[in-house]
Amino acid sequence: MRCPTCDHIEDRVVDSRLSRGGRAIRRRRECIACGQRFTTYELVEREPLTVRKASGAIEPYDRHKLLRSIKIACAKRPVSLSEIEDMVDAVEESLEASDAREVSSQKVGELVMSHLQGTDQVAYVRFASVYRNFQDTTEFMEEVRELVTRARYRARGQQELFEAPEETSE
Repeated sequence: MRCPTCDHIEDRVVDSRLSRGGRAIRRRRECIACGQRFTTYELVEREPLTVRKASGAIEPYDRHKLLRSIKIACAKRPVSLSEIEDMVDAVEESLEASDAREVSSQKVGELVMSHLQGTDQVAYVRFASVYRNFQDTTEFMEEVRELVTRARYRARGQQELFEAPEETSE
């Protein structure tokens, strides 16, 4: 591995750790010549994943594009960069679990929304509004209503509110 500072070819590995959900190895290296430390990643090289867009166009899967879109949805929200990266890792793991090397953009969007919904509801609605291409406020309000209903149903101790009370006869 060439040192990014002095371009020397010899280095030593200082530390190795699993990264990206066990799909990569992160190595901290130290250049023998200048002592500069740098990080490298080892990944298993797989057949590239492609995404079929709604228009029918096919493009290579781009982690950075997915990361950027989730960051935009989470802007000014209490969601850390590491949570966003974990979300992207989880989406990628789901995509990789399938043997298919082509996935629809709809599948990617649904995976992201399922993770955002449990992380930050405002970020979820932001992402959904772009992903589902809301045309007016009615569609936006309907999505918020559904989100509130699902959240209320999932809340601990709230499930009973949605069940009909048993009637007693005397």
